[in-house]
Amino acid sequence: MAIKIEGGTVQETPHIPVLYREVIEAFAHCKEGIIVDCTMGYGGHSSLLLENNPALSLIGIDQDPTAIAFSTKRLEPFAERVEIRQGRFSEVAKEAMSQKGEKICGILADIGVSSLQLDQRERGFSYESDTLDMRMNPNASLSAAEVVNDYSQSALETILREYGEVNNARKVAETIVARRPFGSAKELSNAIFHLMPKGKKIHPSTLVMQAIRIEVNDELGELTRLLDAIESSGIRRLCVAIITFHSLEDRIVKNRFSKWAKNCICLDDAMRCTCGNNHAIGKVITKKPLSAAEDELRANSRSRSAKLRIFEIRRD
Repeated sequence: MAIKIEGGTVQETPHIPVLYREVIEAFAHCKEGIIVDCTMGYGGHSSLLLENNPALSLIGIDQDPTAIAFSTKRLEPFAERVEIRQGRFSEVAKEAMSQKGEKICGILADIGVSSLQLDQRERGFSYESDTLDMRMNPNASLSAAEVVNDYSQSALETILREYGEVNNARKVAETIVARRPFGSAKELSNAIFHLMPKGKKIHPSTLVMQAIRIEVNDELGELTRLLDAIESSGIRRLCVAIITFHSLEDRIVKNRFSKWAKNCICLDDAMRCTCGNNHAIGKVITKKPLSAAEDELRANSRSRSAKLRIFEIRRD
């Protein structure tokens, strides 16, 4: 389907990019240079940024070969301004920043699984899937099957508590170990469904699936390594916009942006400042994260959890 939106047209897209207006606005001042879309997916944000900024170029990154193939075709109208690279975004973005340096004016990352990956049951991301996979890169070694069927009960409990914030993580882990092996996400969901809290807007098994997916793809580690790469890049002028979908990701981004904006890095109990009070590398643009407007929520229910934080690097 083709989707008409303010500021551009998303052509033949399998999903609607979240916070599309806010992303366009975040990079509106980037009149020339390169934007690195760390999580290109199916090209929704990338196509809008290129359409709205005729002087910009873009490096699109994704580890999913299906997304690469789709976006390569989708971004053909902007071919002379687009370079698509496959790999883990923390590694490829670091390489791009080293190669392009000050030519890069923006970094965009939309953290998490894409809508099409969720909808493709053979990928094993959905609780209705007949497989147990969840790999964003189908060639990666670790899949959800290994996590669910091979991890110890204590390891599963830790993952469920830390990545899914599952309140009864011990009981869920105990049930998984007692009833495994599992061959599908649907089978796993049915086995733990009775243990999950009811009455929320999300499916009761969602948090468990989220925790396993984060472990499989090392999503929090990837996000942290991307922020490390941006921090150490030395690029003097850079807009960083990151979309997250749950509190763990958002907390990582919030804390890192706060660190980047802090001039004094002395210990809290220091009697006086001895660090020079000049360590800030820019400023936080969004004091509170941006969320979807009512019309977007009506059009795309998956945008309800999305939060966008923006930081402007200005190194003197």
